[in-house]
Amino acid sequence: MATATDAAASREVQLAAASVDDAAGVENMQQLIQLRWIAVVGQIVTIAVAHWGFGIALPLEQMLGVLAFLAAFNLASQLRWKVHGDVANGELFLALLVDVAMLTAQLFLSGGASNPFVFLYLLQVIIGAVLLEPWSTWTMVGVTSLCFAGLALFSGPLELPVSNGHLPGPYVLGVLTCFALNAALLVVFITRIGRNLRGRDARLADLRQRAAEEEHIVRMGLLASGAAHDLGTPLATLSVILGDWRRLPHFSSDPELLDEVSEMQAQVQRCKTILSGILLAAGEARGESSVETTVSTFLDDLAEEWRATRPVFEFDYENRFGHDLAMVSDSALKQAVCNVLDNALEASPHWVRLEATHVADTLRLTVSDDGPGFAPELLADFGKAYVSTKGRPEGGLGLFLVVNVTRTLGGSVRVRNRPEGGAVVTLSLPLAAIILDEEDEERGS
Repeated sequence: MATATDAAASREVQLAAASVDDAAGVENMQQLIQLRWIAVVGQIVTIAVAHWGFGIALPLEQMLGVLAFLAAFNLASQLRWKVHGDVANGELFLALLVDVAMLTAQLFLSGGASNPFVFLYLLQVIIGAVLLEPWSTWTMVGVTSLCFAGLALFSGPLELPVSNGHLPGPYVLGVLTCFALNAALLVVFITRIGRNLRGRDARLADLRQRAAEEEHIVRMGLLASGAAHDLGTPLATLSVILGDWRRLPHFSSDPELLDEVSEMQAQVQRCKTILSGILLAAGEARGESSVETTVSTFLDDLAEEWRATRPVFEFDYENRFGHDLAMVSDSALKQAVCNVLDNALEASPHWVRLEATHVADTLRLTVSDDGPGFAPELLADFGKAYVSTKGRPEGGLGLFLVVNVTRTLGGSVRVRNRPEGGAVVTLSLPLAAIILDEEDEERGS
């Protein structure tokens, strides 16, 4: 079962993938527009050669009318895709259907199934197989087959001049021309379209890789930050106790015991230094499994655990979420909230408040304290790494990770100082990023 941050990261990749697909779709549509202009020019040349070169009687007005419609459609398409930046499968499918319809009209006016250029239907099918989804491709196969059958049934052949015995006749020349045209267009445009698709796949792979790296950095940083916060309190307690021992007469009068206490103090300080290094390096850490729960249960358990493991004098917790919703207990989200609470506790050891509310489609978590509040420079650069007034190497890293986790979930973090003193940090999380929909619940059960 995926965690909330995993799901949110997956959604971000899907949105980015959709954007990449749209860009590739626009490029492919541009290739179709270029191909259609070539078709317009090629048909003009072919009609001229057949009518005036070989003396084949063609309905010029009707055929030129079809060409005018095709050129107008292509010009409108070119203007349309310059304004709108996304091209879906349906638009590509419709464009190819128009091409098939125009080809069918021209063939109907110039010999039907006996026209050697009838094999241009294969070009449409092959392009559709490369560009379209499977259902659209098979529809193209069916449409072109029906058009071919309709031409065989309802159109009559043209009267062609007889070959003089030395040069091939117009039909053979038409077949050769159609073959060369099909081959050349397939090589040129399939190569371009393939390059577009390979570029899209490369961009998608790069997006997924970057998303995985960013998620790994954030998760490892949160786990390291959580370990530092959890171990910081017992180490501070040990440091106080050892300081008291040094002043006791029993220890101060015994040099051997005093040396041992000094060594213990040095080891405690070393542990603190190691924790600072962990925060900076964010190395390997133990993962936590995800458990299906509800929003209120998740928040209540988080508040109870935080109260029990921190030396807080007064902790006001109010859950006003309302109607409960199913979600996945996410260790990254839990650690992010705990980081905010830990920072509030450090600034205000006597009083910390956590309030959870449900506003529209958002979970809003508000952490308040009565400490000195944020300095103006911190309010301006809130959430940036290592921006802190604590004077420690890891200062500011916890809130930096909080901001990144919240943004990964599609949410936001706002900070302000209270008029009566203290600070307020508000985490706004879209419920769609953390709750389970019905399909996820069925899979989970």
